[in-house]
Amino acid sequence: MQKKHYDLVAEIYERFQKLYPQKADKCQERLEMMMGRYGLEYNSTGRPYEWSEKDVFLITYGNTLVGEGEQPLATLRGFLSRHVKGVINTVHILPFFPYSSDDGFSVIDYRKVNPELGSWNDIKSIAAEFRLMSDLVINHVSRESEWFQDYVHGLMPGRHYFIEVDPAVDLSEVVRPRSLPLLTPLHTRDGLRHLWTTFSDDQMDLDFSNPDVLFDFLDIIMFYILNGVRVIRLDAIAYLWKKIGTSCIHLPETHEVVKLIRNFIELISPETSIITETNVPHDENISYFGKGDEAHMVYQFPLPPLILHAMLTGNCRYLTQWVKDLSAEDIPQGCTFYNFTASHDGIGVRPLEGLVPDDEREKLIEDVRQRGGQVSTRNAAGGDEKPYELNISYFDAVSNPDSKDVEEDINRFLCSQALMLTMQGVPAVYVHSLLGTRNDYDEVERTGRPRSVNRSTLQADGIEGKLKDSSSTPCRVFTRYKRLLHCRTQHPAFHPQGEQKVFDLSSQVFAIERMAPDGKEKILCLYNLSDESTSVELPREWGGARIRDIITGRLQKRTENKISLPPYQPRWLVKS
Repeated sequence: MQKKHYDLVAEIYERFQKLYPQKADKCQERLEMMMGRYGLEYNSTGRPYEWSEKDVFLITYGNTLVGEGEQPLATLRGFLSRHVKGVINTVHILPFFPYSSDDGFSVIDYRKVNPELGSWNDIKSIAAEFRLMSDLVINHVSRESEWFQDYVHGLMPGRHYFIEVDPAVDLSEVVRPRSLPLLTPLHTRDGLRHLWTTFSDDQMDLDFSNPDVLFDFLDIIMFYILNGVRVIRLDAIAYLWKKIGTSCIHLPETHEVVKLIRNFIELISPETSIITETNVPHDENISYFGKGDEAHMVYQFPLPPLILHAMLTGNCRYLTQWVKDLSAEDIPQGCTFYNFTASHDGIGVRPLEGLVPDDEREKLIEDVRQRGGQVSTRNAAGGDEKPYELNISYFDAVSNPDSKDVEEDINRFLCSQALMLTMQGVPAVYVHSLLGTRNDYDEVERTGRPRSVNRSTLQADGIEGKLKDSSSTPCRVFTRYKRLLHCRTQHPAFHPQGEQKVFDLSSQVFAIERMAPDGKEKILCLYNLSDESTSVELPREWGGARIRDIITGRLQKRTENKISLPPYQPRWLVKS
């Protein structure tokens, strides 16, 4: 049930009391003044967005595609309109703001579009055709930002926006996502200071114990919504609140900030959704659902490495067990998972903790190295260095390095993608997966960063040419991927709230059944993850019925209740 505006106002006040107990009244007054400045009123007519099987996200940088004589965002809009409209309805444009490093995640100015990409008019044009997702890089800001320059020169408000720490203080309990120093020394007007920098010495962590920082971000959220953004990604949110003597990850205050942002968005724009980015083990990750009062979506972080492990070993037992253990009770009403295999980042290995034995995880890491990938590390509590993510294109990650058969690699890759598309939740497809992009070693050499391996910039004319060439890998991947997406969006069994059941038919065959929320449609999805043909006995209720593969449209031949499965060929079966 949608909350009334006065209930939301009361909940926001409770959040202020928990976060800033001495300033709660002043914060509440300030919130109403800020909304009045934007001319916003309590939105009692808007409705929360309702997910369906037609929801598919595309993940892309603003300049992944560049064309001659036009701004990249205009090029992107043209590509989207021509090629994916109808099978993809939401576009996640990775940070499109002026930045100083990390491919956009060191934001200099949150309220401007990077002029090298285009303008707010370009963003609004895309938002007019697709539901738009934008990053809110909330944990840190570029050292070139006005806020940080104010801090260096002792000017308000930035003077109190950052976290100074005595380097003699024991910070060994802090959980780190990077193997870099936590504190960065810096000369300011007041002398040498050591600043908290979770991710790099160019990404200065913000001090959310100062309510001025929170209010600046609430203001930015309103600005984004007014410019067409309807999904807000809270980047690196897990590290938001710092408290010396703790792990500084997933602190209660961090969850309280997410709840406050959720209340605020429900108040001004109920149709806008929140997704939290927390690349951590599953139980920690789903904590950001709260009780249905935090994120509308959380990333399904174990999925990419578990699918990869199953593809490379030809054995799906860990993937099957994990899906069996997933509980529908973990997903509050109105919330869902954000399923993906690839993104602008690497493939996280920390989500495998407790799911795959250590020796098999190490073997997976070595397999990725053999396919041209690299491994990024992090500092765990106590200072130990551990693998954090695998940097490789997903196409190369699932490929067979001993085979010269491109068709086999395409089949392996699309099998992995089809599997992801059938999981309960909303699927997100990285643009480089849609185009079958390979490892970009030139980009790694140019930037010196392993993550650049799957962040290629592509010439639009070249891609258009390849998509017209039926023999090219991009065309073969793109055509078949779009077919999968079309099939998915036409079947209510793939509704995010539809039930899922996994069957343990064989160690090499992943089998999952999806059912529409009204129970009127069931689809049995089978994936032979090995390089040899095999056959499996169908689940009892599927035995004896005529079955058709909705991907190919063909009736399926079988012997008694067994069905034959070629290597890496997905089957989405309905009773016919």
